[in-house]
Amino acid sequence: MRAANHARHHERISRFLSLILRHAPDTIGLALDGNGWADVAELLEKAARHGTPLTLDLLRDVVATNDKQRFAFSDDGLRIRASQGHSLRSVDLALQPQTPPDVLYHGTASRFVTSIRQAGLRPGARRHVHLSTDIDTAVKVGTRYGVPVVLTIQAAAMHALGHLFYRADNGVWLTDAVPARFIAFPISRA
Repeated sequence: MRAANHARHHERISRFLSLILRHAPDTIGLALDGNGWADVAELLEKAARHGTPLTLDLLRDVVATNDKQRFAFSDDGLRIRASQGHSLRSVDLALQPQTPPDVLYHGTASRFVTSIRQAGLRPGARRHVHLSTDIDTAVKVGTRYGVPVVLTIQAAAMHALGHLFYRADNGVWLTDAVPARFIAFPISRA
């Protein structure tokens, strides 16, 4: 398989896994446990029946090479789950609260800034607001939604007032919501 085709195939499989392991396992009749884990053998079988044939080697390769480390295998390699980003309320990743860095970043599109100024950051369909430790990642995230804007989150100040933060297996920081008073908005140059 050519490199470009290989990359597109991996991206297609990654999107499929995101759908199944984050949002809609019932699409292929897959069951997730309370911590979001799915049985690998069952995933392979049901994906094939659904028209997305996967091999264990392909699955391992997609997990290992995913640029955002969206997925993780259990220590014994028999189960797989999404590292974060679930919309399923029944999934609890069992992450322990952690002390965040002083600041974290959130990438969004410029068209959402007015709403965020009024209501802060809310998780929308997901369970948590996603934050990063670096500006480059936030820019990449914001670019997916339009003209990117990077918001600086005063995470230490939030934490000091009792807001909980979690760090997913892939390094993404999660919190329930970010009130607007903890967000530093970029200065408009318009």
